[in-house]
Amino acid sequence: MRTNWVVLAAAASVMAFTLTGCGGDDGGASVPTAGGGDTSASAPGTGGQSGGDDVAAYVAAQRAYVKCLRENGVDAPDPDARGNIDFGGGDQARAMKKDQKFRTATEKCAEYQAAVPESVEKGNQPKLSAEQIKVKREYAECMRENGAADFPDPGPDGLGQGEWDQTSAGGKRAARICGPIVGVPENPGKGKG
Repeated sequence: MRTNWVVLAAAASVMAFTLTGCGGDDGGASVPTAGGGDTSASAPGTGGQSGGDDVAAYVAAQRAYVKCLRENGVDAPDPDARGNIDFGGGDQARAMKKDQKFRTATEKCAEYQAAVPESVEKGNQPKLSAEQIKVKREYAECMRENGAADFPDPGPDGLGQGEWDQTSAGGKRAARICGPIVGVPENPGKGKG
């Protein structure tokens, strides 16, 4: 069965974001703790605006998630000021995902996981070059010309693709035709595993 590459890319981004965490110390905001540390400072990049409400809600949800993991035997680190949780990378993350105690805890704590706000997600993505943005625009145009009429243009920064109907026959056909523009083979081989 052919899987839509956009769904796979989004899932991979969310998984990488959740497992490795990103972000840096801006020196201003306090890092929230699962134990109820200081969260009075506004989230970085929000300028104290109400747009930070989604980030604050996300941070609160991440704190509850970490607290739940700890209550279920997982030594999870505190989320940073933007809600990112650094579980380590590479071999450490792979080992953790295979650990039965971690898997059981994540199942029990799933109710606390929240969608990553767009402002946090965008802040964690690398800046795209002019050439990469051009390729994303070409891909969007190709998708619309080949059956995915609702496929949105990327934002000025090349991010924020938005929602579209990935289940339609036209959308599937367009993804197959236009995939090579972004490096997805037209006829991918069978996966391993």
